[in-house]
Amino acid sequence: MAWIKTIEENEAEGSLKEFYEKHMTPEGVVDNVLKIHSLNVPSLQGHYDFYKTLMYGKSDLSRIQREMIAVVVSVINKCHY
Repeated sequence: MAWIKTIEENEAEGSLKEFYEKHMTPEGVVDNVLKIHSLNVPSLQGHYDFYKTLMYGKSDLSRIQREMIAVVVSVINKCHY
C-alpha cells in the first residue's frame, strides 16, 4: 500500500477515470504503481508510457529477460510484483 495520497477507482473523475477504466486489471483495480500518480494525470501517463517502452519497445533484451529483471528488482526492494 502506498503512503502517498491516491485517488481510488470509485473516486476518479475526468481524464483520471478514463485512464483507470482503460488500465484496470481483470479484477477491476488499478495497480498501486500507477495509482501513486493519480494526483497528476500527466505524470501517470508518462509513467505508463515509460513502462510500455521499457517492457515492449525495441531492445536487445527479450520480453522474458525484461520480466526476469523486473522480478529480481522487486524481490530486492521487497516489493510485491
